[in-house]
Amino acid sequence: MAGILFIISAPSGSGKSTLVSEVRRLVEGLEFSISYTTRSARGSEEDGVEYHFITPEKFETMIAADEFLEWAQVFHKHYYGTARKALEHARENQKDLILDIDVQGALQVMDRLPEAVSIFILPPSHEVLEMRLRSRSQAEGKTDEAEIDTRLNNARLELEKIGDYKFAIVNDVLEHAVQELRAIVLETRGEHEGNAEVAESCLTHNLSPRLKAALASFGVHPEQI
Repeated sequence: MAGILFIISAPSGSGKSTLVSEVRRLVEGLEFSISYTTRSARGSEEDGVEYHFITPEKFETMIAADEFLEWAQVFHKHYYGTARKALEHARENQKDLILDIDVQGALQVMDRLPEAVSIFILPPSHEVLEMRLRSRSQAEGKTDEAEIDTRLNNARLELEKIGDYKFAIVNDVLEHAVQELRAIVLETRGEHEGNAEVAESCLTHNLSPRLKAALASFGVHPEQI
């Protein structure tokens, strides 16, 4: 069954990109939607690989032409968006599509395409996320305390929306998280053998102990989701 849309969201610094790359290596028939953004490339990022880097003027022209499946302005600064043609291209090639998008954009897509499979990736704790954000800032040659605080605060707000997602994966041990995401993809495709139990354990409403602990570290409690 091709043409399944997988929506994946995560707070910045959760290791989502690495996780998605590993699953795409292990599972055939997964196409990755390259989003458009108006922010500058970071580090070794390349245009057309991690993102399509375009000007705000070009982005706004695409909005006016209704070329986006979803779009959002993040941190009141940069635009991010997914072109409609990404889903059309995947279906034409009999592949499933992974959308790596923030919560704001994901909710738009869920509203338009309720059959999409939504997955939230979260770090094991607030402390781990802060450490990852600081390490990334240092690797980029700068430590912007205000930006780190903004991202941590935004992470908590995003986690309050986790109840809107069908699945939740705690990215504490990469190999474990990879197997969980792989199981969700294969189970959704109807490949049940050995995947059903793992996928079911990741259902957000089941509130696994790992998920509860991660949420609690951000001050988010089950009744809030």
